[in-house]
Amino acid sequence: MSVPAPVPHLKRSLRRFDIMAMGVAAVISFDVIGQIATGGGEAVTWIAVVAVTFLTPYALIFAETGAAFPQEGGPYVWVELAFGRLAAALTTLFYWVTNPVWLGGSLVFIAAQAWDGFVSPLGSGTVADYAFKLVFIWTAILTAVVSLRRGKWITTAGAGAKVLSLAFFTGTAVAYGVQHGFPGLDDAGFSPTGAGFLALVPVLLFAFVGFEAPNAAGDEMHDPQRDIPVAIGASGLIATCCYLLPVLAILSAAPAGRVTGIGGFLEASRLVFGVYGDWRGPLLTTVAVLFVFGLLTQGSAWMIVADRMQAMAAADGGFFSRRLGEFHARLGTPVLMNLLSGVTATVFMVAAMQLASGDTGAIFGVVLTVAITTLLLSYLAVVPSLLALRLRMPEVDRPYRVPFGTRGFTVATLLVYAWILLGSWVALFPGTLEPVVGIEYDFRDTWGVSRAAFESFTLGTVILLLAVGAVGYLTQHRRRRLDAERGTGPTE
Repeated sequence: MSVPAPVPHLKRSLRRFDIMAMGVAAVISFDVIGQIATGGGEAVTWIAVVAVTFLTPYALIFAETGAAFPQEGGPYVWVELAFGRLAAALTTLFYWVTNPVWLGGSLVFIAAQAWDGFVSPLGSGTVADYAFKLVFIWTAILTAVVSLRRGKWITTAGAGAKVLSLAFFTGTAVAYGVQHGFPGLDDAGFSPTGAGFLALVPVLLFAFVGFEAPNAAGDEMHDPQRDIPVAIGASGLIATCCYLLPVLAILSAAPAGRVTGIGGFLEASRLVFGVYGDWRGPLLTTVAVLFVFGLLTQGSAWMIVADRMQAMAAADGGFFSRRLGEFHARLGTPVLMNLLSGVTATVFMVAAMQLASGDTGAIFGVVLTVAITTLLLSYLAVVPSLLALRLRMPEVDRPYRVPFGTRGFTVATLLVYAWILLGSWVALFPGTLEPVVGIEYDFRDTWGVSRAAFESFTLGTVILLLAVGAVGYLTQHRRRRLDAERGTGPTE
């Protein structure tokens, strides 16, 4: 097995700050902050637990591997080196498709909800609603099409908008609490429970994965071996603060039962911004615009990296046509793959609109779970590939090493993998572990749709992706064999 061939036309444009900003833009999720806050006070407790027992070992093993194997394609290269092209192709498909699904489902829906409620009315299922969502999707796609030298500033601006908005909200919530007390904390309930844990674990893992994503542009970094470990550590710390403090602020300000997954952040902002008097309206509108911009650039950041991964899979012979793996000579971006992502996101948005007959809350919850499921499933191969490379290729230079050598790396990998296994099961089959431990679970009350509708959308998506991935791989495999027999192409 060998690393995929280098991509021509690429220019090194990412420095340490750019890598860190891209990680922050991709990982900090406005759309899951409200969803996490619905877990009440114990959500804060579980954020702390996951940050220590999952994020810390996760950051360590990905920092070492990312610095040791900084080639373009990132996780695709790691899985191919460890387990072969077929495993890498299927893994990358799940990793990549998460993003058009997420862009066309969760991100665009919460952005439309925010715009409709705080900036300008759109309605639900109206022409304006569809127009807003189409513009949102294709703006995110086009920002991924432009050269990385320019596109990185868009994601950096998005990272800044997120951190600024969350810091401003948290500070305002403290000022509100000083004036009015902290009513939400009285009934928050910080003691952890089994039901709260099972409800929160998939979304918390989803919130904390992705710091390795900039590795997909490894050949476009100036000094990846030195910059990747530092960037992962810094962005991980920033992300932990940007989840923990705003969730605590939402819970402190919002009365019990007022926190909803899709509107939690902005509804809490509406409440605490009362401390600004007549300025509340303009400030709330400004934060809502920053909120939408942050969501947009989050989609852009993931499209920049995930489309590169999938393009490398196609160029390497793992997905339908090598043309999908071509990088534009001037822009240095996989334009055809970017456009395929846009089409996929648009189709998924239309399908999601029909899922619950316009019930935005139900759509948001189910589609977010689909994105969580596909992304976590991709890590079922990515995480063990890191350990396989550590054991099989010890001769590779590793500028950064996990403490305690191979033993420390192994323990960290097993701990991360246990979390991923649990999160994948709970996301794909919610409500199945609760009865085992004696917890009541009402599926329709929790999700707003029947289990049959939920599983047909989530499990059906997984089965469809496996079929598409297998067909894409076999199509390229057959083409390679025919070319080899004719002597017109490479055998690999």
